[in-house]
Amino acid sequence: MRLSLSTLGLWFCLVSATRLDLRATWNGPLSTRGRYVVDASGNRFRMRGGNWHGGSGTYSGSGDINDDANHHSGENSHTMPLGLQYVPIDKIVDSFVEIGINTIRLQFSHGMIHDNAIISDASVAANPQFKGLTPLQVYDAAVTALTNRGIAVILNYHTITSIWCCGVDGNERWDASQSFDTYAADWVFMVNRYKSNKRVAGADLYNEVRRDILTDPNWGNGDGADWQQASQRVSDQILTANPDLLIVVEGINWVGIPVDGFAHSRPTLIPVAQLSHTTLIPHKLVYSAHFYSYTGPNHSGATGIGETSDPRYRDLSRDDLFSVVKSSALYVALTSQMHYTAPVWISEFGVAGRTDNLALDRAWWQNFMDLLAQTDADYAFWPLVGYLDATTLAGNGWALMNWEKTVGGGTRKGLLDGDDWRATAWNQVLNGNSATGQIASVPEWKQLNLDHGDFIQSQYVRANLGDWDSGAFKANCPDNLRLIGLSHGSTRSLCTDVGLGNLWNGATQTVWDERYVSNDWASGYTKYTCPSNFYAAGFAIRGSKVSTVICARANKTLGTNGRTVWFDRGDARADQLGGDFAVGQYKGSCATNEFVGGVAFTTRVGSNGAPAAIYCVS
Repeated sequence: MRLSLSTLGLWFCLVSATRLDLRATWNGPLSTRGRYVVDASGNRFRMRGGNWHGGSGTYSGSGDINDDANHHSGENSHTMPLGLQYVPIDKIVDSFVEIGINTIRLQFSHGMIHDNAIISDASVAANPQFKGLTPLQVYDAAVTALTNRGIAVILNYHTITSIWCCGVDGNERWDASQSFDTYAADWVFMVNRYKSNKRVAGADLYNEVRRDILTDPNWGNGDGADWQQASQRVSDQILTANPDLLIVVEGINWVGIPVDGFAHSRPTLIPVAQLSHTTLIPHKLVYSAHFYSYTGPNHSGATGIGETSDPRYRDLSRDDLFSVVKSSALYVALTSQMHYTAPVWISEFGVAGRTDNLALDRAWWQNFMDLLAQTDADYAFWPLVGYLDATTLAGNGWALMNWEKTVGGGTRKGLLDGDDWRATAWNQVLNGNSATGQIASVPEWKQLNLDHGDFIQSQYVRANLGDWDSGAFKANCPDNLRLIGLSHGSTRSLCTDVGLGNLWNGATQTVWDERYVSNDWASGYTKYTCPSNFYAAGFAIRGSKVSTVICARANKTLGTNGRTVWFDRGDARADQLGGDFAVGQYKGSCATNEFVGGVAFTTRVGSNGAPAAIYCVS
């Protein structure tokens, strides 16, 4: 059922005594099918979200932390979701449902979850039931209040220290002021904490990864600043602890020095086309990106220090804005059957409302909301909750829901309350055309990456085979996929379920010689061939040389018609499905109705033993 904002507002007023409840509209856990998020019944779950900030702190980083003036916009969250000092929690949650929100991105920090200090009574004056609790226990209560109303919660590791984000502040990366192991342990702690609540739907791994004073983050270099590798590693630990969760990976927010004449940019999701993630549990990956009117593809968003002459997003024409957002982020969702295809959640976007009379901002808002509607994108506004001065009833204008700073909430100025120019475009997105109902399953394509070490994404192999080729770099497709492509550079490969579906039958055979060869399908080359009714699902390399092949038993009788595909002197791909899974390397792939039945290589003089051919069987 679709409701206009005016109708929804009236409905809200009529039934507020019983409270709007979204629990009947979806069932957890959530997963993905191609570009869409779906619920446990396979129905589209469009993430119509917002950020309820405050749990990671609002402190500016200097001055007395107890003085509201030293918090962003004078709004002191006391390291809890903002608003609880003045507004009853049910009233806040009511307002989210009222404006069509079904998903909350809920921030936390390392500092908050390890803070054992009891909150002050005054900081929860409107919610006396929270007296005597720690900030984390209040966070628990917020999770419960949201999920009891059927709102999906995405946990967001926002900062390490509990301060306002984002600058050069010791929170630039997941390990800026702590170790990766501490970061990962925090995540395992949090996902175990809410494991029984299936409406705690996802883990948003880290907020706005960006340059610190000296070091840029990167996507695939294999060093301590490699966000792609770190996010892949922590996602494996999260899904091992709680396999129900969506994994939300934000692209790189900023690299370079924001000074004219120096290189600087906002990569967002551009690198994903060459190097994507493969989750340990299938159908759990969501990518995300942030867009604000005042930032830009090469503009930090600063005014004064850090400001450059590059255009902000609001300076772009409508066509240019659409092009930039699609090419830097939404292409991941809009391009089907690639190794990187996944839902894209615009998990932060926004512009000031009542206080913003800048024509460029108003035009940007309309254009950006049109883009969300046109592309049927998932989204989350920043921020949902703000305060009004008790004397002037003025606020900073950004939040969609604003309350007077008096206990009980006093005067409210909300998106639906008649004086916010953003409401019309918001309504257009909320009520526009959108995919609904059952979402058909689509073929899955996933990339394996041995650039810097093992990449074993098979739960069975992890649990049963141990270090099955000690000293070699080992890769395995997830258990529902088969190997379909390899690169001559030997470090990248492609997995899929296209054409043949899920062949997995729960058993493997490690092949390290030619004992299963029944025909000379690559004369003069060493051929590691799978036994009858097995298919290649993984492999290992030692240096560049093929060391072993992992073959998996099929759950049905497989064909025996084979052909040899050589790719040691050039690309030999059956089609372009899955995308370029090994940029700059020769690669070969089988057709959609085939499986890889063997891998051939040679160590003769002048050769390094890298994969040279695959045996494609139908």
